[in-house]
Amino acid sequence: MVTLTHQLKRVFFTCACLLSVIGIVFIYSAGTYWSSVHYVGQTPFYIKQAVYFIVAVGSCLILMKAKFLHSERTWTMLYVFSLLLLVGVLIPGIGIVRNGSQSWIGFGPLSLQPAELAKLTTLVYLSIVLSKRKLGERIVQIKHFGIILLPSFLIMLQPDFGAVFILLVAALVLLFIAQYPLKLYVFVLLLGAGGLVGLILAAPYRLKRIEAFLNPWADQLGSGFQAVQSLLAIGPAGLFGHGFLKSRQKYLYLPEPQNDFIFSIILEEMGLAGGVVLLLIFACFLMTGYALAIRALLQKQFYIISALTTMIAIQACLNIGVVISLLPVTGVTLPFISYGGTSLLMIWFTVATILNFANERIRKEE
Repeated sequence: MVTLTHQLKRVFFTCACLLSVIGIVFIYSAGTYWSSVHYVGQTPFYIKQAVYFIVAVGSCLILMKAKFLHSERTWTMLYVFSLLLLVGVLIPGIGIVRNGSQSWIGFGPLSLQPAELAKLTTLVYLSIVLSKRKLGERIVQIKHFGIILLPSFLIMLQPDFGAVFILLVAALVLLFIAQYPLKLYVFVLLLGAGGLVGLILAAPYRLKRIEAFLNPWADQLGSGFQAVQSLLAIGPAGLFGHGFLKSRQKYLYLPEPQNDFIFSIILEEMGLAGGVVLLLIFACFLMTGYALAIRALLQKQFYIISALTTMIAIQACLNIGVVISLLPVTGVTLPFISYGGTSLLMIWFTVATILNFANERIRKEE
């Protein structure tokens, strides 16, 4: 018997596959010329992404049925492991610096971004802890915020403001879902505002990013370069764009167009209509994720599925907001779409985790 949860899972999985395939297609379009100029003789980006996609989907099909993912001990160990990786990436000789951030650990030809794993493990571990404790106890509240702030602090040392923002906002949404006392949010907002001011004072380049966000045209060849080039890609595209493979900005105008600004290329080639179709697929994916959360049998499952779906939603909104200049530039990838092995594998690990916890409902319905 095909239950409603079965149908929701199929739609959820299908949307994830569709988004990943779209990503490979536009990585081919956006990154081929950049690859031919900057990575001569290396495997093209779209080939690598296709291989990562096959590995990611295969792993997802296995992990979505793995019983060990339901164990608190598993997620405690993964959380601690992710913290160790976040410490390791800060050690000279282990961490790799890219684009001004020491956010990667290299393993021969492969590399890992520990922050991607930390976001997932923190939210799942926090969900499990939240489902077992009384929120009114002060020591319990301290533990909850400790679980959130420890990886956030380590990620900020890299620094990777985008990953910290996604983790903190998703965690706060999770606390809200768990009916945390509202008065604590006032304290968190004040603390966050103070922290933001401190971060800007500690690294003046962040202030330049905010200035570039407010008026990117004031420094078109400096701090506002990416935003200006993105707008030049989107603006003339119109309703249906210039056509597939006919982007102009990918020819060394927009830096690494296959990564953070791939949505610019999609809009340039497919126009507003193509962008809306992509957003509708994302919306279907997210709505299905929340539907699976609502149908969860246990509080723990509800928290986990809601938190992970929210994490993906925030990351997608942040990337798209940057691309269309609604937000300051941050180095955040578009889930499923942007080029990157770690990003794709971790987003599919997130999908597998959501589907795994949704399986409990199916077993009950059967």
